[in-house]
Amino acid sequence: MSDPAGADDTSARRRRDAEKRARLVARSRARRSGSGAELEVVRADEDDNGEGRGLYWVMRNVLLGPPVKRIFSPIVEGADHVPAKGGAILAANHLSFADWVFMPLALDRRITFVAKSDYFTGEGVKGWAQRRFFAGTGQVPIDRSGGRASEGALRAGMKVLARGDLFGIFPEGTRSHDGRLYKGRTGVARMALEAQVPVIPVAVIGTDAIAPPGKLLSKVMSPTVRFGTPLDFSRYEGMSGDRFILRSVTDEIMYAIMELSGQEYVDMYAPTAKELAAKQAKQDEADEVSPQA
Repeated sequence: MSDPAGADDTSARRRRDAEKRARLVARSRARRSGSGAELEVVRADEDDNGEGRGLYWVMRNVLLGPPVKRIFSPIVEGADHVPAKGGAILAANHLSFADWVFMPLALDRRITFVAKSDYFTGEGVKGWAQRRFFAGTGQVPIDRSGGRASEGALRAGMKVLARGDLFGIFPEGTRSHDGRLYKGRTGVARMALEAQVPVIPVAVIGTDAIAPPGKLLSKVMSPTVRFGTPLDFSRYEGMSGDRFILRSVTDEIMYAIMELSGQEYVDMYAPTAKELAAKQAKQDEADEVSPQA
């Protein structure tokens, strides 16, 4: 015999979840104080086309997934930390383009990332191959020409989370050039607070040895994809316009990633570090060829 009280509790939870999702989807724009930035949220089913999901399934389960798993034998740890359903952000370190391949293979659920729209508009055989690869690995295009790229990524992420799907993001904003973990951008915090979803820290280890910058493949080895305990930031609800809160949340996420990956943390943005490293390398080269007194 069913328990009426239990049924009522279940119905109440479902109603609350539905109301929360409706609020998220109905909020067409969220204005940010001070920055003037806007975060668009569209209908939850927009961009959720059958072709993209079908291609993702084929790539993951037929064309790409099986041979990659057979050749590299990736190690997956903590996958049970990822919820079986509902929206969540997967925030990971970024060592190689191969991170986009091994992270999705670690889970049964689809992970959606963002990629610059240039990858989806190329012509010829190469353009066709790029479109198929990026769409098939769960990525959606953003246009970087009409404003800041970060705003495009945030809008795309909010669409994915509004559908109740997983959104993957690399808070560093670019690949690490030396294997260290760099300061995170606050967009991940802004999304987490606005969408009211958990953040799962992720460490991808070994992909920089498999496919270092500038090389398609350098070494065959088993990378590790390690998922951490979900981070709940509901205590900051309604405070997504506070830049100090966003920085605090982002730093907490980066610390969790650091603990999972074992990387050395550098309190500097990755592009700045790359620029300084390039200048130093140029200076060292000049010193080597300059006449000695």
